[in-house]
Amino acid sequence: MRGEGLRELEYEGLSCMFEIKKKIKLNNTVTRMDIYAPLIAKKAQPGQFLILRAEEDGERIPLTFADYDRGAGTVSVIFQIVGATTMKLNELPAGGFIPDLVGPLGTPTKLDGLKKVCVIGGGVGCAIALPVAKALFESGAEVTSIVGFRNRELVILEDEFKACSDRFILMTDDGSAGDAGNVTAPLKALLESGERFDEVIAIGPLVMMKFVSLLTKEYDQKTTVSMNPIMVDGTGMCGGCRLTVGGEMKFACVDGPDFDGHLVDFDEAMSRAASYRAFERRAFDAHCNLMKKEAE
Repeated sequence: MRGEGLRELEYEGLSCMFEIKKKIKLNNTVTRMDIYAPLIAKKAQPGQFLILRAEEDGERIPLTFADYDRGAGTVSVIFQIVGATTMKLNELPAGGFIPDLVGPLGTPTKLDGLKKVCVIGGGVGCAIALPVAKALFESGAEVTSIVGFRNRELVILEDEFKACSDRFILMTDDGSAGDAGNVTAPLKALLESGERFDEVIAIGPLVMMKFVSLLTKEYDQKTTVSMNPIMVDGTGMCGGCRLTVGGEMKFACVDGPDFDGHLVDFDEAMSRAASYRAFERRAFDAHCNLMKKEAE
């Protein structure tokens, strides 16, 4: 795919890179980029992801599609600045170029035949949940969207979700926007009232998806979760995204990222994900120190 994309850009007389057509700051730690990659945009589907490098010979990171525009030939990613690579990516300006981009990768979210769905997004995971809700809404399905954030300052994509939802529920931990509480509160209220969905699709932090799945299991409500938070290499070679699903070992990047939430061993997944935090912190601090020295 990368080779095809480069040939198309060379044919049009452009740089052998992928241009950042638009860059939007969604909040203090979250950024959206629209990237010109027409061949990837042509085939992208909800739930799939791409791999990019912010600089030549840099770290490869997987980012799930937040949107795609086949007519404009662009794909959109929304990322949180949590480590050195996402900091470097955020330093690239609109009109700048990403040197390396591969996709679409992963298995698309299965949406065929769904008529009534509850889409749940948590934090920056809402960026991944949005194209799922949008595709379902455009297909004529009845969409209930429940999104959750820590506070008002972190809320993103509220208007976009409202535009593709028959029912939209916003939750914040502190009640500074929408209703106070986490996403399981309104979901529990709906299930207790007797409401059922063809499927609940939850995308966000591992702990959020764990408790959504525990709740829906009580009501025998089919639930799909996206395990993109544990992806590292994105090709199945590093083994960092391995997880246990129904007693079998799977890889989030090649077997997923979508899995049956009632079968995922979330405790194992959270334990493995936590093992990378110290390394990410050191890399982030090293990049910050380098930037300070260059500014002096």
